[in-house]
Amino acid sequence: MDCSICSSMPFLLRPPRNTICGACYEGAKSIITLMNKLEGDKGTDNIDTKANNSLVSPANSCKLGDLPKWLSGLNDQRVEMNKKIAFLSGFGAAFRERIHTDIQLVPGDNGLPLATHRALLAARSEIFKNMLESEDGCKAPPSETIKLAELKHEELESLLDFLYTGSLPREKMEKHVYSLFLAADKYAIQYLQEFCERHMLLYLNSSTALDVLEISDVCSNQTLKDAALNFIVKNMEEIAFSSKFEVFAPKNQHLYVQITRAFFMDIKSKRVTGV
Repeated sequence: MDCSICSSMPFLLRPPRNTICGACYEGAKSIITLMNKLEGDKGTDNIDTKANNSLVSPANSCKLGDLPKWLSGLNDQRVEMNKKIAFLSGFGAAFRERIHTDIQLVPGDNGLPLATHRALLAARSEIFKNMLESEDGCKAPPSETIKLAELKHEELESLLDFLYTGSLPREKMEKHVYSLFLAADKYAIQYLQEFCERHMLLYLNSSTALDVLEISDVCSNQTLKDAALNFIVKNMEEIAFSSKFEVFAPKNQHLYVQITRAFFMDIKSKRVTGV
């Protein structure tokens, strides 16, 4: 069907302006839905998809005319959000410049201890909070330290950087994502767990799939495990003949069994569906 919006025909030869194709209709509907959402209109779900002419009604024409205003409002929100982020980044400066720190964390590789703030640790993790408040021998006096034996110096530094700022550069995530995910699981830092999970899913490939499967099993993360298993099954030939798989299989025999079963189940499913 010729469309009055996207048609390649000369303007004078185009069909009436209320004749539009499905793609343009959906695009116009999406814009109107967005504008209604921005102005707090909860009735957008009741749009009649059969009434094409409603898209060019006088009421909607007024809303389209106000689009620059709404876009300007979105830009103002973005600027305000950037200001808020910049304001909160002062916590990162407090860590990097060691401003009024009151406790030290010692890494497990005999690296230099890192000075930090007890209040920040307690606020970010219930586990840290319990360690700092307990009445037994685990309690850390203000002048003493806590040793995190499972983390190397760079890993611990990245963990603290995230606790202060809520983010990490991509290069640090690529280098430390597995150790950070384990630390997030151990110390119940939910947001860091989700942050690491998103990163692993986003960059899941033949080189990382086995590592993701292994760490998801350790942390009982079913979402990651399912994604890694599905990827391995779909790329079985490339992964199974890699040197990494030769090291992985003897060390993780139960996962090797699960991969094998998933692979044969996938073959069976394809036979049934005729794919």
